[in-house]
Amino acid sequence: MASSRNPAVFLYGPGKARIEDTPEPRITEPTDAIVRIKYVGVCGSDVHFWNHGGINGKYVSETLPLIMGHEASGTVHAVGAAVTHIKPGDNVAIEPGRPCRSCTRCKEGLYNLCPSMKFAACPPDTPGCLAKYYKIPADFCYKLAPGVSLQEGVLAEPLAVAAHAVRMVNVKPGQSVVVFGSGTIGLVCGAVARTFGAKKVIAVDILDHKLDFARRLSNAATFKPDVGASAEENAARIVEENNLGLGADAVIEASGAESSVNTAIHVLRPGGAFVQTGLGKPVISFPIVAMSEKELHMHGAFRYNTGDFRVALDVLESGAFPLKSLITKVFDFEQTTDAWEETKHGRGIKNMIRGYGLNDHSRAAHL
Repeated sequence: MASSRNPAVFLYGPGKARIEDTPEPRITEPTDAIVRIKYVGVCGSDVHFWNHGGINGKYVSETLPLIMGHEASGTVHAVGAAVTHIKPGDNVAIEPGRPCRSCTRCKEGLYNLCPSMKFAACPPDTPGCLAKYYKIPADFCYKLAPGVSLQEGVLAEPLAVAAHAVRMVNVKPGQSVVVFGSGTIGLVCGAVARTFGAKKVIAVDILDHKLDFARRLSNAATFKPDVGASAEENAARIVEENNLGLGADAVIEASGAESSVNTAIHVLRPGGAFVQTGLGKPVISFPIVAMSEKELHMHGAFRYNTGDFRVALDVLESGAFPLKSLITKVFDFEQTTDAWEETKHGRGIKNMIRGYGLNDHSRAAHL
């Protein structure tokens, strides 16, 4: 019988994390899968939890700690009797959620909006992937193609976020797309927009090294805003410098910055489409008259939905973009808080954490 040890990284509050043992998960439903976690990506939300102990009113505490991590890949350890599309030993990417499958939203195909969604590392009681083993519905495991590494498999999650955003604004071949923010999500949004046929992709950011990365990843044109200029002035420069005519066909706002949201409204052509995928202040000042007069199509975006992970896996398998170059540094499991700190200070694009026991030198289980 396999060992019952299942070490996991628990967050107890801002700046407080510990590695503790938990029971190894067992197959209880015929549709279950248990994955031996190999790599976990560090996301901006992880850093927010590390800094503040939670987000959007949901917080961990000394009495209700939580296992962190939601971007993950691994090798199938066990499956239930009804599972046929994966088997033990397969390398998989994980979609880290468990919708109820029965509510109105789920039945409509909008399972990402399920009010009973159990999403990895979401307080108060849904554990994340930073553990040796992780149990999930098997249909939320996606087998990696032979040429896709487990490290690249972690990128399926942010790529699915990008696919959801690109599909929200219905990018078509020949169109122009402006992406505000060149963090991980903004960068992969540019790549996915190219996959959907965008002729022009313009990356907008205030940091030169991020714009350089956007150029290399998806052959994007780039724009560095003048922080002293108005939203209208920066938008006019984007349109003029990129020959966008009446404006861009679509905008993906992946920064969450109020100034970027305002610029985005002014950079769109009449009838253009906007999707908000970056998170910033809960309430902002917004040019609602310009939005109305242009009859813009405005969309929120929340995680991913039906087909988005399939798009992500197709992008990875295609090899059309140097996605592995997004991976900056890989930390040992015992260095999880170092990985969070590295990302907190803006060092690197995508930092990752090795699964428990995969480092070459074992250390005490503490952080």
